[in-house]
Parts: sequence; C-alpha cells; structure tokens
Amino acid sequence: MKLLLKYLKPYRGYITVALIIKTAATLIELVIPYILSYIIDTLVPRAGEGSTGEVVNDIIIFGFLMIGCAILACIGNITANRMAANTARRSTEKIRHNLFERVMSLSSKQIDEYTIPSLESRLTSDTYHIHHLVGMVMRMGVRAPIMLIGGIAVTFAIDPVLSLIMLSVLPLICLTVIIVSKKGIPLFKKTQSSVDSMIRIVREDSQGIRVIKALSKTDYERRKYDKANKSLVEDETRASSTMAVSNPLVTLFLNLGLVAVILAGAVRVKGGQTNPGVIIAFIQYFTTISMATIGLARIFVHSSKGIASAGRIEEVINTEPDLMLESEEKYPRQNDKGYIVFDDVSFSYLGVKNNLSHLSFELPKGGTLGIIGATGSGKTTALQLLMRFYDVDSGSVRIGGRDVRTIPHGELNGLFGVVMQNDFIHHGTIAENIRFGRDISDEQIKRAADIAQASEFIEAYDDGYEHELQFKGTNLSGGQKQRIFISRAVAGEPNILVLDDSSSALDYKTDAKLRKAIKENMSDVTTVVVAQRVSSVMNSDLIIVLDDGEVIGMGTHDELIESCEVYREISDSQIGGAILD
Repeated sequence: MKLLLKYLKPYRGYITVALIIKTAATLIELVIPYILSYIIDTLVPRAGEGSTGEVVNDIIIFGFLMIGCAILACIGNITANRMAANTARRSTEKIRHNLFERVMSLSSKQIDEYTIPSLESRLTSDTYHIHHLVGMVMRMGVRAPIMLIGGIAVTFAIDPVLSLIMLSVLPLICLTVIIVSKKGIPLFKKTQSSVDSMIRIVREDSQGIRVIKALSKTDYERRKYDKANKSLVEDETRASSTMAVSNPLVTLFLNLGLVAVILAGAVRVKGGQTNPGVIIAFIQYFTTISMATIGLARIFVHSSKGIASAGRIEEVINTEPDLMLESEEKYPRQNDKGYIVFDDVSFSYLGVKNNLSHLSFELPKGGTLGIIGATGSGKTTALQLLMRFYDVDSGSVRIGGRDVRTIPHGELNGLFGVVMQNDFIHHGTIAENIRFGRDISDEQIKRAADIAQASEFIEAYDDGYEHELQFKGTNLSGGQKQRIFISRAVAGEPNILVLDDSSSALDYKTDAKLRKAIKENMSDVTTVVVAQRVSSVMNSDLIIVLDDGEVIGMGTHDELIESCEVYREISDSQIGGAILD
C-alpha cells in the first residue's frame, strides 16, 4: 500500500475535496429515513386531532425536503464518483509510466529473472487492478463506513435495544471478512503468476505462428495453451471461490439480524415501547447498514486483487539498479594500444559454468573484428559484455582505455550502432524504422540505406521511404528486413558498428557488396561482426574462433586456415577454401 500512498500523495487536495463531497452526500442520505419516521410518528397522528390542512401542508413540506435531500445526495455522489475515477486514472497513468520506465532500465539479468511475460502482465492486468482498487476505495471506502457508523448512531438514537440486537451480528461479519481476505490475497498472487505463464505461451506462439503452421504443430500448441489456460482457471476458481464465500455469509448474518430486529420490534410496538414509524425507519437504516457492510466486504474482495498487484508492481519499481556506474579509481584508465580491449574476460549467465572463458584481444580503432563459431559458442555473449548488457565475472572490457563499467550508460550506448539477432521492425514507415526516434535527417537515412544495400528495393516502392511496414515486417523478406536493420544501425553514424549474424538472410553477392560499402564509407568506424559464414568475416583484421566459450583460434583468415583446424573445416565446407568477394 506504500506504493499507492506515494502516487496518491500529489492528489491529496483533490482527494480531500472528493471525500468531503462524498461524506456530505452520504450524511444527507442518512437523514431521509429519519424524516420519514418523523412524518409517520409525529405528523400523521396529528391529522386525527382536527388540524388536517396544516398537517397535510407539513407533510408536503417534509416530503419535498426528502426529495431535495435525495437530489442533493445524488448530485454529490455523482460528482464524487467522477472525481474518484479521475484520481484513479491519473494515479494509475503515473504508476504505469514509471513502471514502464523502470522496466526499460532493468539490466538484461534482471529482465531474465522477472521474464518478459511477467513484466507484460504487471504493466497491463496488474495496473488495471490498481486502477479498479483506487476508484472503488474512493467511492465505497468513504460511503460504506459512514453509512455503517452513521446508521448505527441514528438507530441507537431511535431505539438502543433494537440497535444492540442488530449489532450482535457485526462481529460475525467482521470475522468472516478478515478470514476470507487473509486467504484470498495469496491466491490472487498465484493467479497472477498463472497469467504470466499464459501470456508467455501466447507471446511465443504469436511470434512463431508461421513456423507452428509450417510444422503442423497447431494442435500441439493448442494443447499447451489449454493446459496453461486450465491452470489459470483452476487458480482463478480457487481464489474466486474463496472470496465468494464472504458475500453470502455476510448477507446471511444480516438477514438473521433483520429477522431478529423485526421480531423484537413487533413485540416492542405491541407493548407500547416504540412506534411503527420507528420500526419502518429502523428497517430502512438496517437496509442501509446492510448495504454498507456488503460494500465493505466487496472492498475487501477487490482490494485483495489490488494489493496483490500493487505488491508485484512495487517489486519491480523498487528493484535496485543493476550495472551501476563505477569510478575510475576502482577501474583506472589504461594506455591500451587497441580501441576495444578484452582483458582475460570470463562470464557465466547462471554462475555454474562459464559461457565465455579467458577471452583476450585488442582491436585498433577503425579495425574489423570477426567472431565465428557454432551456435552457443559464446559469440553473442561477447557482444553483450562489450555493450555492458551484463558485467564480466572476471577480467575487464575497455573502450578507448576506459573500462565499460566507468562509462555512463547514455554515453556508452551512444557509441554503438547495433544489429541484433532478434531485431525487430515496428509498424510504421521505412524512414521511421530507420530513424527510430533519433534526430536523423532524410539525407542520413538515404546514405545509410545505400550502404546497407537497401535503397534499391526501398526506392522500388511507389512511396519509397514512406512505405508502410507491418508489425514485425511481415510484408518484407528476410533479406530486406536485415538490410533495414543494418540501415538503422548505420544511420546513427556510430563509433562502433556491431553486426550480430546480420547477413544470414543475404545472398553472397549482396553480402559482399555490403561489406565493401561499409569498408569504403565507414573506414573510421570500428566494426565487430558475428557470423556463421566465413565469407562475412574473412576480410576482418582479426578473427576469433569460439567453441563452447573457449578461444580455439585467433588471427587473420590466412593465419587461421593454417593454424585452426575447426576454422579450416568451416571454410572448406562453405567456400572450398577459396576466397570469394
């Protein structure tokens, strides 16, 4: 709840006004049954005393007073409810914004721990539960207690004996709500975890729908989804069934209390200890108290979801920042000969087995590094350490003599133009996808497309760079998408160009033209190329061959042909040992 109080604090003045209006409207509602009681027990008997005309006038006046109170209460409740909805919307908007901002600042390790589906669930369904909780508390959280306490106070003033009979059921109601809510919150947390699992499956299947259909695995994925869906239904059923007990039990206790009040009231009217108008008013107040009590029970039910969701959101927002900026006192600058230096770097994702072991090399500014190896050999891991998506376990990674741990994130990220293995295209024009929200001119976009060998197919469209791309680039071929990715990386005129298996969908001729264009137009840019193809790295100044995180070869193409059997086998199998360019 600390999270909610923090985000509601800026609106405390607005909330106070809303609560005052809600309180006034509720108090006005409480007056209506009392006026009715006065009319029945005081004014109506006077009609038999001979002053009928005067009594009728009084009854009309008090009748209009009841109508006026009802209208004022209605206006006040509507106004307060609109203010409550406003507050819920604004506070949830800020929570959602800050949560998204925090998610975007999480390190790769932290994202791995939370998982993408879980973060998506927290940004969507959990923030919705928060919105619902804030609105309900502001609407019912004020009205219900006032109706409950005010109703009890008025009934005590009218008839203390009947009030005591009515109050005898309240401890049972309170005990029911407390026990049910205590069991319900953990169940709703478990339900949200099941939602995370289902979102993960939906996300995976939507991304791989073409592969699923191609391999005729639609039924298999449907069964997998059904299993997750049934698990979610079971969790929701347990949570909902537990919380559903509260309303029927509360209603039962209230009805028992009402029966007791009516029986006792009948006895007291017969004995002349109270009046019929009092009983009528008492029943109305009892109904009011009943509705207030049921309202409080509903608040506890729905707040269980909200509190569980608030805890999940708070967990992410309060996550301690990872990959903190370190001082140069701890990691002093070095007089490296190379621009990019890996100094005996080792790293493990899970801390069990090294995914990269004792990697050391130096690459001069403007040079080209090629990294090649089998799937899972540690190629992409080396890139992620270079860009500081993760911190090394031992050794150091330096750029321009500075340890990457001492370079501010904004400055470090600004050095790179990157094409990742799982890059993405968003819905928008080609120009927007290349620009990617950066201050990049149309001339820079065209130059980048020329270098990436993308301008030819882009300009073939009638609308050229304004051609609309569908989400994930489904209206592009694999090679066209890769050239858009490379254009995006080149357009920012980076100091370091990172290409992670970025030409796998290109034909050899286009790949060769791409490498030539990068060399001619970006000679001062340091390039790191990860590839499966020998042809993509063979012209590099330095080539590293990785196998299971270990360096098994390092040197130029010619040197590796002589010294590294694995590299020679790859080269022979792909290009027969010949140099193709």
